[in-house]
Amino acid sequence: MKTFEHGGQIEKFAQELNCKISEVIDLSSNINFIKPKIDIDFNELDISSYPTYDKLYEKIAKNYEVTSSQIELFNGGSSAIFTLFRHLDLSHCTIYSPAYLEYKKACVNFAYNLRTINRFENIFLPLKEDSLVVFVNPSTPDGTYYNIDELMKYWIKQNCTVLIDESFLDFCEGESAIKYIKEYDKLYILKSMTKFYSSAGIRVGTIVSNEQNIEKLKRFEPLWKLSQFDSIYLQKALEDKGFKTISKAINVKNRLELENILKESNLIEHIYQSSANFILAKLKNINAKEFQKRLKPYKIMIRDCSNFDFLDDSFVRIAVKSSLANKALKEALKQIC
Repeated sequence: MKTFEHGGQIEKFAQELNCKISEVIDLSSNINFIKPKIDIDFNELDISSYPTYDKLYEKIAKNYEVTSSQIELFNGGSSAIFTLFRHLDLSHCTIYSPAYLEYKKACVNFAYNLRTINRFENIFLPLKEDSLVVFVNPSTPDGTYYNIDELMKYWIKQNCTVLIDESFLDFCEGESAIKYIKEYDKLYILKSMTKFYSSAGIRVGTIVSNEQNIEKLKRFEPLWKLSQFDSIYLQKALEDKGFKTISKAINVKNRLELENILKESNLIEHIYQSSANFILAKLKNINAKEFQKRLKPYKIMIRDCSNFDFLDDSFVRIAVKSSLANKALKEALKQIC
């Protein structure tokens, strides 16, 4: 796999199988399979004037129980990451890995001295003072939720600039690091709205920090960076009051289904306990590419995790999707075995 490649390349997969995209069961992408109810006719949307974002800021701030002055919006989570790395202008970055690959890419692009800490072995290794720390919580590709109170104490002691990625926090009941915003002025929290609200094509990412940090970020941002479609879609998604509860409940139920399916398969050696909408599995007597190949006749895509730090070609990530998708995977695993 390419160094920074991601899952979800469904068009290419369908083309290889000479089938319709709608026939593919995409278990490689970690986008929520449940969608919020959107009550709007986009044909009637006024796009003749420049967009304004006041209402979007208000709704997102309310959703995360912060003020509008404590958030800045970006054209997706990756854009937020690259902007922040460029803005901070630090020389050293430590990523608790494996982690979302865009962080490693940003380190390379902005010439940071990169260090990776293996979360699975020892999470409490010493850190360089005054450096940038990146922590994804819940993590990817394993979905582990961490209580980071002890880590925060250490990061603060080391005077580190801390970036915590909470893109998948909405899928679980874990506590947000937002409570530390008032306590520590070098803390930034990333909220990638599109994972939970099933809208990867709507490019809206959010950074939460104190008012002073946000004001500094805003100075270098363009006046118009989100389309009216992006803004209105996400506003309407946030207005679906029952979505959060329903989505969490169904994802938990289907994740438990998926865990049981994987535990029963002779092809799986171990699964990691996840709090997100995906599961990391270690394969037995087969590598990821061969596993992908064997699932192709069933039109099932899974994520090869061999390009993540500290993982090899025996690791795959399988996303939580519908019960029908779980059933299809279960039958495919039986046939393969």
